[in-house]
Amino acid sequence: MTPSHGRRQTSAENKHTAAESTVLPEAQAWKAMFALSLGFFMSLLDQTLVAVALPSIRREFDASLAQTLWVSSGFLLFVVVPLLFTGRLGDRFGQRRLFRIGITVFVIGAVASATASSIELLIAARCLQGLGASIQMPQTMSVINRVFARERRGRALGVWGIIGSVAAITGPVLGGALINSSSWQAVFLIHVPLGVLAVVLATLWVPRMPTYARKLDPLSVAVSLLSMLLLVGAIQQAPEADWAWWIWLMLLAGIAGLYGFIRLQATAQARGMEAMIPLFLFRNHNYRLGIIIIACMGFMAASLMLPIMLWLQDGQGLDSASAGLLMVPMALTSLFVSPIAGIMADKFHPRNLVVAGFSTMLSACAACWWIMAHEFPLWWLAVAVSLLGIGQSFVWGTNSATTMRDVEPRIMGAASGVYNTARQLGSVFGVSILSALLQITVAASGLAVGAANALLLLVVVLAIGLLTSLFYRKTI
Repeated sequence: MTPSHGRRQTSAENKHTAAESTVLPEAQAWKAMFALSLGFFMSLLDQTLVAVALPSIRREFDASLAQTLWVSSGFLLFVVVPLLFTGRLGDRFGQRRLFRIGITVFVIGAVASATASSIELLIAARCLQGLGASIQMPQTMSVINRVFARERRGRALGVWGIIGSVAAITGPVLGGALINSSSWQAVFLIHVPLGVLAVVLATLWVPRMPTYARKLDPLSVAVSLLSMLLLVGAIQQAPEADWAWWIWLMLLAGIAGLYGFIRLQATAQARGMEAMIPLFLFRNHNYRLGIIIIACMGFMAASLMLPIMLWLQDGQGLDSASAGLLMVPMALTSLFVSPIAGIMADKFHPRNLVVAGFSTMLSACAACWWIMAHEFPLWWLAVAVSLLGIGQSFVWGTNSATTMRDVEPRIMGAASGVYNTARQLGSVFGVSILSALLQITVAASGLAVGAANALLLLVVVLAIGLLTSLFYRKTI
């Protein structure tokens, strides 16, 4: 063995020792996982609950459609914009502390939403809720990747995927029940007991993590917030504004701001500052690929229901409840397959699992296009979306585990912030671009064929994810 080889091996061993320094015994790690998953569950549940409540909210305040949509859009805006910053805050001040602060802010926003006396106050309260979600979301992934040993993270993140499936199933049903038995305010107040429980369990079961208290660059923080605000705000308003010239100006300004942000990260050390996003993160081959893949998944997951629900309700005459029931097979298959996929993620090459997942989703999405374009029986669509659920199960957890596997603990929060930002940006782009495409395809080909043809964009996005996953490398 050469001296240089020995030094490289020692460096690798030291890195892995550092990575494992906060690993907990299995029983304790699963307790921490459960406490943190409550926060993740609340964030996902909220979005589906509020979607069900929007018609009641609109009637209550006699609000315009644009105002009503901002109840959801304002929340999403304040989730996405600060994510790069809030992820890094966890590295500096501690993930457990930031998680509890985030949940507290989220619950305060929920109470303010329930007691709002006008649509404007409700939108403001929803923005506060979004900020709370943005604070807690990156901490969850950071802690999971620190308390579980490398060889057990796939299983843990597979269970994390189950939480998303449960929220997807629970939200529409619980939302309808709460509104029918009480009022729309109940969909916000349900977060109070869940939030209190999450804070208590996090205090009891989530350990304090080592922090890395270095001075963040205030200029980087300001530029990142402004750039993301311009970018996300433009994308959200683009369909309603019919992609007016000022939307493109905002997009260009946001992109220019992100370029400036990257330059600031490159020069942070020379300026005596700690980089908000250490650029050496992107030297990690699997991390780079994982960011592209999660953006593709966010794009697909957020926009998939738009053409399908339009086709089912306006094309086939189903009510919203019946249309929602047809999507339950996707959530159920994901619920049952996710833990199996998680176990496999710890044992097999990630490329094989993610390629299988994307291939299944791509085939299922193409099948949905064919079924909708030719107006086949509805049960065919239920079968196709159940395959989508299976495919997703092999990507979410496997991609998360593989992307974060070799990230150093001191920058885990920053890495998680970038990962979550990529996912949320994919979601925002997906909804806006597919909404615009739907208007074009429906006008050109009619409702049935037009809604189906819009799905071809998702086939392309999934193909990009599939091609990217072919280059995954196996990590030890």
